Amino acid sequence: MKVKVISRSTDEFTRERSQDLQRVFRNFDPSIRTQEKATEYVRALNAAKLEKIFARPFIGAMDGHIDAVSCMAKNPNHLKGIFSGSMDGDIRLWDIATRRTVCKFPGHQGAVKGLAASTDGRILVSCGTDSIVRLWNVPSSSTMESNDSSEKSVQPLEEYVWKNAFWAVDHQWDGDRFATAGAGVQIWNHNKSAPEKTFEWGTDTVISVRFNPGEPNILATTASDRSIVLYDLRMSSEITKLIMRTRNNSIAWNPMEPINFTAANEDCNCYSYDARKLNEAKCVHKDHVSAVMDIDYSPTGREFVTGSYDRTVRIFPYNGGHSREIYHTKRMQRVFCVKFSCDATYVISGSDDTNLRLWKAKASEQLGVLLPREQKRHDYNEAVKNRYKHLPEVKRIVRHRHLPKPIFKAAALRRTMIEAERRKEERRKVHSAPGSITTKPLRKRRIIKVEE
Repeated sequence: MKVKVISRSTDEFTRERSQDLQRVFRNFDPSIRTQEKATEYVRALNAAKLEKIFARPFIGAMDGHIDAVSCMAKNPNHLKGIFSGSMDGDIRLWDIATRRTVCKFPGHQGAVKGLAASTDGRILVSCGTDSIVRLWNVPSSSTMESNDSSEKSVQPLEEYVWKNAFWAVDHQWDGDRFATAGAGVQIWNHNKSAPEKTFEWGTDTVISVRFNPGEPNILATTASDRSIVLYDLRMSSEITKLIMRTRNNSIAWNPMEPINFTAANEDCNCYSYDARKLNEAKCVHKDHVSAVMDIDYSPTGREFVTGSYDRTVRIFPYNGGHSREIYHTKRMQRVFCVKFSCDATYVISGSDDTNLRLWKAKASEQLGVLLPREQKRHDYNEAVKNRYKHLPEVKRIVRHRHLPKPIFKAAALRRTMIEAERRKEERRKVHSAPGSITTKPLRKRRIIKVEE
């Protein structure tokens, strides 16, 4: 037997009541809404102020190491995993979601100076001052989900002993090779106990190494002789060598524009270069008041994070001269390593006080699931802020950052020194013969020479 059901909307047969929500029809004709701009300006001001009120970037600390955190590495295969190595030889795998240790990798006798994970996330490479390279098997994601894994230790798959101490390591993208940095640059394979190739251009110590994410056979290194060197594995030779006035502590390639890289320098600045044109920096990023120790790009390639000896973490736009965020806490000491999470939502910092700290990449971002209504509200606030960000009051509120007193004073002193140097240069030029003194732009001033 077939039953036919007639369905109709309840609005057709129910009577209107006074409690019902009335639909409001808006006319957006500018001639009728004369106060629209003024209203939007007030909303932009309120949105900027509310962003400051709700800016709570610090999420939590991950403690467990008993010495300074010297290096970190992301797990490309697992969003929540991060590896950390400390000065006492301890290596740990952390779960960012629970902020707990998942696994330990014991074995190093000295400081762990370099960590790198393979692209598939199965192999972890570690090296340190004990002149040993170790390959480890990374626990699967199911192990990370279990609750009783904090006491688990892993034995190394391979151990390769070398003649000199190591300072850094990096793994090739989508390959079996990895590079170590020390007295030179050694190229290793997972299946061989001795290096395939060794590069030495100069006699000083190489302190950082990074493979290019777009062209896996190209890598960049920084050394203690103030140089940045590009190598090509296919040519088995060096490509270019750039010598600066001060040493570069770390280097990072832009994942979205792999021809560009940024170097963290001892002179408190970061310098972005185009690998095809090293005689001039593309951009100088300046805000730190002490040596920049580490740098890491966001997966989006639009910004990067830096950690400094001045005990702060800063986030810079990739093409901007000044930082958009500065993170600091009372207990955080000198920051030796920083990383963006694989989804660009969080920043992890490792410092001299044995802790890893977890920060939000956007200080006022609301974590958790957002209702559609909340998401629309956030989008609207961002839109009105961007529309009126050029106005003085909105710009002042958006740009303001509270600084610790030592950093505030050091920044003021640094500005005074730079201004005095500029005035001295101007006076020297005025009292010299016309054309005898030329002023180099800031992007070329710190470069000594480029060797091909």
